[in-house]
Formats: sequence, C-alpha cells, structure tokens
Amino acid sequence: MILLIIAVGYGATKAGILSTKSRADLTNLVIYVVLPCNIFYSFIGDISLEVLRQSGIILIISFGMQILYMILNKVLYIRFKPERRAVMQFSTICNNAGFMGLPIIEAVFGPIGLIYGSVMIVPMRIFMWTSGLSLFTRTETKQKIKTLATHPCMWAVVLGFAYVFAPFTLPAFLTGTIAAVGRTTTVLTMLIVGSILSGFAIKDTLDKACFYYSFFRLIAIPAIAFGVLFLLDIDPIVTGVAVLSAAMPAAVATAMLAEKYGCDSQFASKTIFVSTMLSIVTLPVIATLLALLI
Repeated sequence: MILLIIAVGYGATKAGILSTKSRADLTNLVIYVVLPCNIFYSFIGDISLEVLRQSGIILIISFGMQILYMILNKVLYIRFKPERRAVMQFSTICNNAGFMGLPIIEAVFGPIGLIYGSVMIVPMRIFMWTSGLSLFTRTETKQKIKTLATHPCMWAVVLGFAYVFAPFTLPAFLTGTIAAVGRTTTVLTMLIVGSILSGFAIKDTLDKACFYYSFFRLIAIPAIAFGVLFLLDIDPIVTGVAVLSAAMPAAVATAMLAEKYGCDSQFASKTIFVSTMLSIVTLPVIATLLALLI
C-alpha cells in the first residue's frame, strides 16, 4: 500500500496536479502539524512501565548508533572530495527515520513501535543539528540549541511523555482531532516522497558514489545493528524498530543544507533519489527478515 501511495505522488506530480510549491507546503504541514500529532497520539492510552523502560533502552541504543555513525564517517568516505564527503557523512548521521521512517515503523509495529521510533529519532535530531550541521558550516552553539528546542517533533515526544504522567485526561473531542490529523501521516508523507522521486531521470542518477553510500546506509548498518542487538537479547520490537530506523534512506534535509552552504547539492539530490528508490526494495525485505528472525 505504501509503495502504491508513492506511485500516486509520482504520477500526480508528473501530471501537474501536485506542484513543487504544493509539495513544499505539504512538507511543512507534515513536519509542523501532522507528524507531531501522530507522535503525541501514540502516547495516549495505557502506557505500561515496561514500555517506558524499553523507551529508555532504545534511547541508549540510538545514542550508541549515532556514535557508530561518527566512527564510520571517519573511515568510509575518505577517498571522496570534501564537498561530496560532507553530503555522505551528513546522510549517515541523519537519515529519513523521522519523516519516512515513523509511518513505516507504525505500519509494521503499531502504536508501540511509533513510541519507540519517536524516541529513536531524538538523538538523531541532536546530532543532526550539532555535529551534522558542522560538516557544512560552523554554526554558533546558540543557534543549534534554538533549532533543537523549537523542533515540533521533539516537543511532541516531550509532551507525550509528560501526558503519560499527567493527573488528567484530554477530552475525547480533542484526542479524536489529534488522532484524525495524525492518521494522515503515512498518506501525505508517501505522496511527498513520490513527488520528490518524479523530479529525477534515472540516467542522471547512475553515480557509483550514491550506490556506495546506499549499500552502507540501507544494508550494512542495519545488519550491524541487528547483529549487536540480537546478541544482546534486546526486546524484539525494540530491535525491529532500531533496525528499521537504521535502514532508512538519506534525509531530504541533506540536499537543502548542501544547497544553502555551497556543497554539492546536485550530488546530495542524487543520493536521496538513489537511496530512496533502493529502499523501496530493501525495506520490505528487511521487514520480512525481521518478522522471520524475531
């Protein structure tokens, strides 16, 4: 179903129904309204102490994986030109686990998976706007903190956990509204992904560097994550969420930052396209393997 929705977004853009301006507006709507509602709603209901404990574990796992990405960045992309190296390093630190990943994780693991996935992206956001951003430019610490502190998805996680311990419950009409808005996440997100993919010609994206990056981002890193978490006997759903998060393609933000700070934005766009197209194949395979192995 997700692949078909991507195809609809692709076709709608090719037909001129969905314009570049419309896509930008939809992206803002998803990031600032729809996705935060979806994240917050996943915390409404009976959250057990075990879920809270596993949320703490996945937070530690996520920080550990970010450290792994920093180490890999030191060795994987040495032979590439600096402007390309920055793109690949940023895309390793920050993949599409938030924008594209959460809808897929929810589809596979349900509301509990969405909670874990939301926690999983918190360290990624921290590293994205600190060490990740520093790959393109030297930004003041004050600006980095401001960017983190005002991100709506971060606040959705914070408010969600706060609501778990709150001595009150929200009225049904309000939770129903939040749920209704949040349920549009998957459809809108995949329409946007399809629209983005429509802007590329296959022949222009056959760059060996893009495939090199995609192998590590989509296959090698998730395999390492699964191996380590399986050996540590981590909760199966936590393991599955962590592996699926690690298996997401390059984030759209990569191209925007590369364009803004004078790096190779064309290469960044190709990296997003190639890794996203390949993930349409690798993600279902990984999800199936997780179901069999876990």
